[in-house]
Amino acid sequence: MTPYQKRSCELTKRLAEDLKIRNYAQATIDAYTYHTKRFADFIKKPLDRVTPEDVRLFQLYLIEEVKGSYSSFNQAVCALRFLYKHSIPVSWPVTMLPFGRREKKLPTVLSRNEVDRLLQCTPNLKHRTFLMTLYACGMRFSEAANLTIADIDSDRMMVKIACGKGRKERSVPLSPRLLKELRIYWLKYRPEGLLFPGNSANKTYADTTIRKAMKEAGKRAGIKKRIFPHALRHSYATGLLEAGVDILTISRLLGHASFLTTMIYLHCRREHLSSAPSPLDWLPVKQLPTYVIPEEGPPEENKKPKNDDDSQPNKKS
Repeated sequence: MTPYQKRSCELTKRLAEDLKIRNYAQATIDAYTYHTKRFADFIKKPLDRVTPEDVRLFQLYLIEEVKGSYSSFNQAVCALRFLYKHSIPVSWPVTMLPFGRREKKLPTVLSRNEVDRLLQCTPNLKHRTFLMTLYACGMRFSEAANLTIADIDSDRMMVKIACGKGRKERSVPLSPRLLKELRIYWLKYRPEGLLFPGNSANKTYADTTIRKAMKEAGKRAGIKKRIFPHALRHSYATGLLEAGVDILTISRLLGHASFLTTMIYLHCRREHLSSAPSPLDWLPVKQLPTYVIPEEGPPEENKKPKNDDDSQPNKKS
């Protein structure tokens, strides 16, 4: 998304300043200014004269014409709520702006065999090490992209995640296997600041680069599931749950604000689902479509053996 600094309108500048005062992240500022600019282009009137009906028409425009995702729609609602609560206060309550209904979809989870094949089919050392870091620590893409050399504490075998969601810091265990791979990676690339720099030493890794590498590796590995960086985070959480780690610990490792968010992985746990039997297994065998009814006949003991005398008609003496 275009950085907010490249939007020169006065409204964007005021909104960005209000977000900065409240310590919002750069990505949030970029998103809010983008949606506000699109709203201003849609209504074509001063933003201080906007009515709830104008916002309603804009929301219908996002649904019927733009046909964006649920997250994009609700992000636009959050941007307008912030705008009319802090930057341009209005007389009508901003709570009148409704959010879209959240779609309840289960996360994509890769098995251990699929993750192993994915890593083996990633020939580039930097790409492979980055994917291993995502899976070994359950990180979000932005968290791994902003890792520095100093965040890897090999003495305590911990990884410090300093750029978590909401700018919250946390620590996760450092896998010995990951540490070995990181040392091999460092000997080849010799990064100084960022652990995984982009085109320059001070630029973070691009999301599109990893997505493309994962897509190609997934095809070579024969994985039919939709593969993207966040799927490794889902696989990490589900793997820990199946290994018997309690859900509160997993919630802390993932950096969730509430363990209720982590409970979605209960629906992905293989042991939890496979323990439920299918009613089909309780049906009698003759109810199955492949069951063939045997032909009925007289009992074998009632059958009389045929002989030549029986086949001849009775003769009078």
